[in-house]
Formats: sequence, C-alpha cells, structure tokens
Amino acid sequence: MSFVHSFIPLTVAGTSLNIAAIHRGGARAPIVFLHGFGSTKEDYADIVLHPAFDGHAFVAYDAPGCGESQCAELAHINIPLLLDTALQVLEHFQIDRFHLVGHSMGGLTALMLAHRFPGRVLSFTDIEGNIAPEDCFLSRQIVDYPTEDPEAFFSAFIERTRQAPAYASALYSASLRHKVQAGAVRGIFQSMVELSDNADLMGKFLGLPCPKLFMYGEQNAGLSYLPHIQAHGVRLAPIAECGHFPMYSNPGAMWQQIADFLRT
Repeated sequence: MSFVHSFIPLTVAGTSLNIAAIHRGGARAPIVFLHGFGSTKEDYADIVLHPAFDGHAFVAYDAPGCGESQCAELAHINIPLLLDTALQVLEHFQIDRFHLVGHSMGGLTALMLAHRFPGRVLSFTDIEGNIAPEDCFLSRQIVDYPTEDPEAFFSAFIERTRQAPAYASALYSASLRHKVQAGAVRGIFQSMVELSDNADLMGKFLGLPCPKLFMYGEQNAGLSYLPHIQAHGVRLAPIAECGHFPMYSNPGAMWQQIADFLRT
C-alpha cells in the first residue's frame, strides 16, 4: 500500500498554516514521524517499501515553514508552535495512541509532546533529538554567528554546513534553501537552544514511561550522555558510516533499527 499526499489547513496559536502531509491507514498502531530542521516528510516515505511496517498506519508532515507547508507568519515559528501543530495534526487524523519517531528538531518536538501526553505514546524513537545542551551543534549557530539579516545568516549557515566534516552534511546543505524558509530559522533555533539549556530535557526524556530508543550516527558516539541514558533503560542504536542524518547516510540501518525496536 502506498501513501496519500494531502494538505491540512490549520490555525495554531492564531497563525494560519497549510500543512503538507503523507499518510496511510492501517490496522496496526500508527507511527507518527517528525522531521528535523532542513528535512521534510519525505525522509520517511520509504516506510511503505519495508515489509516490517506492513499494516501500520503512519503520518509524516512538513513542519510550518518547511517543505511544502505554508505559514502566514514565519517569525512565529518555534518549538512550542511545532508542538501545537503536532497536536492538531493528531486530532485531524483522529490518532489517539501512537509510536513516535523524531529526528533532531523533530526529536525535541516529539519529546515535548511525549512529556505532555505520556499516556498516548506507545514508544519513542529519538534520532539525535535534543536532550542536552551539547546537542545544539546546529541551532547554537544562531548565537555564535549573530546577524539581524535572516538571509545572510542562512546563507552562511548553509556554507558552514557544506564544509562540515560529517557524513551527508554537504548533501544536506544542498537542499536547505529548498526545504526551509529563511524567515523561520531564527525562531526555531533560538527556542531549541533555550529549551536545551534550561528545560531539563534529560529529565523529561528519562522520565517518559514508554520504551525509548536513542539512535545516533557513529560519528557522534562521543556524546557524553550515552552511557547515562543506557544505564537508565534507554536502548541505544548506533548507525554505522553516519553522522547526524541516518535517513541520508544509512537509511537501511535506520529502518532496521526502528523495525526491531517496534517488534520488541
């Protein structure tokens, strides 16, 4: 079974949105995917090609200001707005309980969602989502390279990303201008840094009652908290030949890890 592509008009926190989504129904528990900064819903479209997920309903959508989704006020976009958008998308598709998968920015949004409604989340696959200040290696650039010109910041950010010595970083940089509107960047990055530094994300993450998988690229195996979260019952999923983007560097391993986790 393939997926349906549709648009969902919403009003979130007084801001008009038109959310682009891909989705399908199914008898097995739905999986909700939240993409990272600079990525889109299509990161997860290949779920329909993997037999391990046959029968699972799923939904993935472009966050406001990203991909095909539209937002009337780009400056209003931040993690709280992304969280409220997720809640309205769940309501639109009448999804009550679900498996949750989030990458990077989407992983942080997913964490805030799971923390607010822990009884609704069957499992949480966190793909290098922010749970500590050290995770702001992309978003903290809004602090480290200050400028009032959103286009100038974004252009410089893209060039720094192109030259970064990490798997898939240049590939990722090539599509950034097509996948994110520059006016959305500041609010997203500032809220990611603020939450990572001050919102006890680690406590929220470890406090979730659902099974938790933390996926990371082998280039990031030096994250200081990996032994700590493993000792607290989080399943670790290192991805070989990969940095921050398993869906670009090693998608087969990413899907296998998610399938194995859901199966257990």
